[in-house]
Amino acid sequence: MRILWLTSGMLCVIAGFAGAFLPLLPTVPFLLLAAFFFGKSSRKAHYWLMSHKQFGPSIRDWQENGAISRKSKFLSAGSMIAVITISILANIPVYVVTIQLVTLISVSCFIWTRPDT
Repeated sequence: MRILWLTSGMLCVIAGFAGAFLPLLPTVPFLLLAAFFFGKSSRKAHYWLMSHKQFGPSIRDWQENGAISRKSKFLSAGSMIAVITISILANIPVYVVTIQLVTLISVSCFIWTRPDT
């Protein structure tokens, strides 16, 4: 089971790092999952992730206070707007855009009701 947790953590770190460069792919949710998986499998990997200069503070803020930085909130809102805009411009069926819109509004409400760091 430990190998499964460790592999899952590594895959989440890869997705999280990709999200740092691809505007529509989230970073922090993948890194939160990676922290969880590493916490179950590898102290060394967990320590590395938690002490990472760029990503560690966001993970710690969430784990300790349930907080999200204002910058992250605005980036997520921008990404959500981009997703909806691209979907509309790509002539995605209305029912799909509606599902996306409902989901993204729900996620946005959750994000914006979390405390700021």
